Amino acid sequence: MKSAADQHRRSFWLKQLHQWHWISAAVSLIGMLMFAVTGFTLNHASQIEAKPVVVDRKATLPPDLQALLAKGPETGKRPLPAPFEPFLSKAVGAEVAGQVGEWSADEVYIALARPGGDAWVSIDRATGAVEHEKTTRGAISLLNDLHKGRNAGKAWGWFIDIFAGACVVFTITGLILLQFHARSRPLTWPLVGLGLVIPVILVILFVHL
Repeated sequence: MKSAADQHRRSFWLKQLHQWHWISAAVSLIGMLMFAVTGFTLNHASQIEAKPVVVDRKATLPPDLQALLAKGPETGKRPLPAPFEPFLSKAVGAEVAGQVGEWSADEVYIALARPGGDAWVSIDRATGAVEHEKTTRGAISLLNDLHKGRNAGKAWGWFIDIFAGACVVFTITGLILLQFHARSRPLTWPLVGLGLVIPVILVILFVHL
């Protein structure tokens, strides 16, 4: 027979575990659904056709910006001067704030990598000709890249870290709750063991390491 103190302690920890379990589940629910779906789409990426849409826009720098460009370095990597940002945004729809350009004697090239597609801007230093190409590969490609954190920026990287932490809390509290209820549920540990054994066997037998 468990003492009243033991029962009280068990009740206290069960309450805490359930509290953290449902909170972490609520926080990570939508993220887990998205990552589960994109895990499937990534696994079948070669079978899911993407139809890239390419938009190409061109413009010419005004004389004041051409003169400013001429004062830039011959070679190296550095952002464009601030006055270029509003012009490129309005003229060709390119957002270059904070982006580093590759400078050469002939041109300035700025890669604008983005999830779900690609983009770049090229500026001819002699003529001031601007070309901006943007490729979009669709919603599935966007979600797949967000799953991998590809070219999604620091804010999304922080989200993935926080989401992963919430998933860890969810799974650990779930495992401890299984321990609490295992006596009344005989299949608990065989099922947990199966979740470990199946991937291990698949890796050993079918994955070339």
